[in-house]
Amino acid sequence: MADNLIGPRRYSCYRCRNLVSCHEDIVSKGFQASSGRAFLFSHAANIVEGPKEDQHLLTGLHTVADVYCADCGELLGWTYKRAFEESQKYKEGKIVLEKFKIAKDNW
Repeated sequence: MADNLIGPRRYSCYRCRNLVSCHEDIVSKGFQASSGRAFLFSHAANIVEGPKEDQHLLTGLHTVADVYCADCGELLGWTYKRAFEESQKYKEGKIVLEKFKIAKDNW
């Protein structure tokens, strides 16, 4: 009942507090970035994508694009544009945000 009074739990850019995603959009908390833990989100808002590039990641070859905060330009993570391995196709169109680059809001 208390959750209904608080509203949706959200994540914002740690630098400027621009809203970037909601807790309910987390697909997985088990992702790893070069800087530490990261979360896979089904949706993100107020972000800008950089150019696409092919990268060999731990799970194989992917086409990815860095994502930046639309307000302050801070690099927040990346988005999966294409997965070449069949078992990794679920990542396509999803966004990885680095845990230390996002702040919890409304918790």
